Amino acid sequence: MWRELRMQRLRRRMPVKNIDLTEEIVRVKQRLSIIGDSPALMEAIKRAVMVAPIDLSVLVTGPSGAGKEFFPKIIHQFGARKHKKYIAVNCGAIPEGTIDSELFGHEKGSFTGAVNARKGYFEEADGGTIFLDEVAELPLTTQARLLRVLETGEFLKVGSSSVQKTDIRIVAASNVDLPKAVAEGKFREDLYYRLSTVVITVPPLNERGNDIVLLARKFAADFAEKYMTKPISFSEDAKRAMMLYNWPGNVRQLKNVIDQLALFSAGEEISRHQMLEALPVNRNPLATPMIASATEGGAEMERKMIWQTLLSLRDDLNHLKQRFDDKFGENDLRKSGFNDVRVLMAPEHPEENPNHNPLDRSEKKVIEETLARHDGNKKSAAEELQISLRTLYRKMQDLGIS
Repeated sequence: MWRELRMQRLRRRMPVKNIDLTEEIVRVKQRLSIIGDSPALMEAIKRAVMVAPIDLSVLVTGPSGAGKEFFPKIIHQFGARKHKKYIAVNCGAIPEGTIDSELFGHEKGSFTGAVNARKGYFEEADGGTIFLDEVAELPLTTQARLLRVLETGEFLKVGSSSVQKTDIRIVAASNVDLPKAVAEGKFREDLYYRLSTVVITVPPLNERGNDIVLLARKFAADFAEKYMTKPISFSEDAKRAMMLYNWPGNVRQLKNVIDQLALFSAGEEISRHQMLEALPVNRNPLATPMIASATEGGAEMERKMIWQTLLSLRDDLNHLKQRFDDKFGENDLRKSGFNDVRVLMAPEHPEENPNHNPLDRSEKKVIEETLARHDGNKKSAAEELQISLRTLYRKMQDLGIS
């Protein structure tokens, strides 16, 4: 009852109607330095802004490294609790034996090493917001305690029989498929429904289109400013490689790659070859998500592997040519008989070279063949290509596939 009364007061104090969402989203992005304009990202920010004034539990979902930690900050800073404490807790980083003590506190002597009484996060953040990151890592016993806090606002310290109350807003996040975890008995169903009153889905980086390039520029500029180095820039081919790569580690992986390039190639324009060298070779050396599925025939798989190998060799030859040009100059190379290298690297059809990348042509052919196999059914084609339907539509538009 007391929670309902508080929610009514909050609604009266901060009505969400008449809010200029466009203006609010711009303020959010500026305050938290959020980079990107992709529709999926903008929708996630919009949901966070709209729910911020309403004291509901929120579940943020999305892959690891996608930037889920921004959204509880939006909810806290643009809500009625912004002047109270905000505490972020990584549930997966706390040992199972001490998680209850960390969250709810303990009394002196309640276990070995408890030489003094201690407040837990729920008591420390009373009146504010607590962010439970990787909430799926909580033990089932702790999940039961958390459910009681959500339902009644009550909790017990470890080693205490005295019930305490807390007035707190909970925002949880997980990169785990929680409905699947519920079905497997690893997560409480009642807790899932209490946490997921409002769900915000953070898109993976490979579904954010040109945001990848915007983020890369931001990370490069931040590195140069922080370490006082010359900033790097990116060639069009390098940008295309970034856009094609699947980024399994999402924004976190992109930042690591850009930091590495900014350190070892300070002041340079990053080429496609340099970009590919910086990407993990065990993932996809050609920086393209168009990986052949396990169900494809051996001949088709072999054809794609050969094509990828040829493209990689072409890049190596281009890199070798550039090094020779830098060291000896073109005249010296001609005198030394290196014209054959230039012939080898020339395209078979010169008219295709200026504006069409061979990787684009290969990807276009793969998409067209997949669509043909599925009689134009884009959903089935996207499933075989292991990309989202939105990504397939974008690639079809970029590559001119009708």
